[in-house]
Amino acid sequence: MTTSRIPPAVPPKAPAVVAALRAAGCVFAEEEAALLVRAGGTPDRVADLVARRVAGEPLEHVVGWAEFRGLRIEVVPGVFVPRRRTEFLVERALVLAPRARTVVDLCCGSGALGAALAAALPGAALHAADIDPAAVECATRNLAPYGGRVHRGDLFAALPATLRGRIEILAANVPYVPTADIRLLPAEAREHEPPTALDGGPDGLAVLRRVAEAAPGWLAPGGCLLAETSGRQAPAAERAFAGAGLAAEVAVCEESDAHVITGVLRP
Repeated sequence: MTTSRIPPAVPPKAPAVVAALRAAGCVFAEEEAALLVRAGGTPDRVADLVARRVAGEPLEHVVGWAEFRGLRIEVVPGVFVPRRRTEFLVERALVLAPRARTVVDLCCGSGALGAALAAALPGAALHAADIDPAAVECATRNLAPYGGRVHRGDLFAALPATLRGRIEILAANVPYVPTADIRLLPAEAREHEPPTALDGGPDGLAVLRRVAEAAPGWLAPGGCLLAETSGRQAPAAERAFAGAGLAAEVAVCEESDAHVITGVLRP
């Protein structure tokens, strides 16, 4: 499965599936039932998918995809599920660099950010990187339609040296949950998503600081680094960007409760 536009039609609602999902505590039981019925096709297959969802597996892992900025992004078990609030990061990147020709999706997970940016910037050279082999495999499939290259490794160490000083959009959806708060996450995330995609260290900003410190050596003049944090972490994250020599700013989307730190490398 690769990225594609999401079909508008939905199948008829299945009362038995809706009832099972409601009993399991699924808030949007009717919408989820429609997705599961379509994904399953046959009664036996639908029953299997419903059982997985009722057991607590993320809906996106069960059906095999997630919607992100109108794209259908493949998501397999063990890979971080892209959040809808992260669409705001893409919006900010396109405002800051609407004609970017070199884009990197760092800590890419499924590659949702890279796919969304590539779809909005036809012809841009796209690279992505992640330390998790399952994520690399998944992102490779999602970014293939855009000619994206996916690399495995720890942050910038994964990228080709030829990208130094050339990146115009560096999207880094780094893990930012403080280690002690992992236990407070919903079971869907805590039990089914990789710890490396969630755990941001003691204050949640350990990976963000590493990215900010190294980013100036990779950005083109005027290039931008973007990362998501929580509202509580935003002031410290902004200081980390500024401390690395970037023109830092916090952008907030109240509707989705999204906080994006942006840093521009001054020409």
